[in-house]
Amino acid sequence: MSDFILSCCSTADLSKEHFLNRDIQYICFHYSLNGVSYLDDLGESMSFDEFYHQMEQGAETKTSQVNVDEFIQYFRQLLKEGKDIIHVSLSSGLSGVINSAYMAKERVLEEYPERQITIIDSLAASSGYGLLMDKLADLRDEGFEYQQVIDWAEIHKLELNHWFFSMDLSFYVKGGRISKTSGFVGNLLNIIPLLNMGEQGELVPYAKIRGKKKVVKTIVEEMTTHANSGLAYADKCYISHSACLEDAKRVAELVEETFPHLKEKVEINSIGTTIGSHTGPNTVALFFWGDQR
Repeated sequence: MSDFILSCCSTADLSKEHFLNRDIQYICFHYSLNGVSYLDDLGESMSFDEFYHQMEQGAETKTSQVNVDEFIQYFRQLLKEGKDIIHVSLSSGLSGVINSAYMAKERVLEEYPERQITIIDSLAASSGYGLLMDKLADLRDEGFEYQQVIDWAEIHKLELNHWFFSMDLSFYVKGGRISKTSGFVGNLLNIIPLLNMGEQGELVPYAKIRGKKKVVKTIVEEMTTHANSGLAYADKCYISHSACLEDAKRVAELVEETFPHLKEKVEINSIGTTIGSHTGPNTVALFFWGDQR
């Protein structure tokens, strides 16, 4: 039994069962759909299929991060267990939620001066963020102490590779990330952008691939290039997707065929409603340990 609590946000895009099984606490972001507010609670308030269906039908989505007061109540509740907290935040390159966590930490530690709360910027998102949390849970269960887990996370977090592609550019146009002309031409010519995550935890365009079969092949080829030990990679691999499970399964199958020494079968999760509000449906993301960004 460890003397600290591992904590993150719902944007780590693991299942509720996964969080419970690994004893990882989480706090939920928020989103709205056509003006109605919901918790980003891992698909409990609204199924992921329904959420993405509504997006495809033109529903307006907005997201909001966890605010300071919510973090204060959350940290207070956790500290009642008499343990210190390691809270790992969604990448600061995508969200300012880490600032709310820092402000809440200062307030709460005035009430609990004997306790510690450490905030870590994951520089990660979706199930890549989740893969980092899973690794930290492994270290905790292996007997790593509080500071050892913190030090490991800070040293190794940039070794977490994020590669993803989106087959529908309309939501990138809607979010202002590409022009209407680029989106129209891309969809017309079946151009699929391949992106990864930079050293500041920001999204980085990498390549434009024509056709689904080719982009699936290319994303796995990038894993062969960048994964620890190459084809001998022997750690975990996660995939997340937004309402395109068959595409995610195809990537997972190719990964398992290519990397026979995986620690276990590829885990597939849904991209949650916060991240998915920006990617839209038909995005597949691949996460593994490898080269430092």
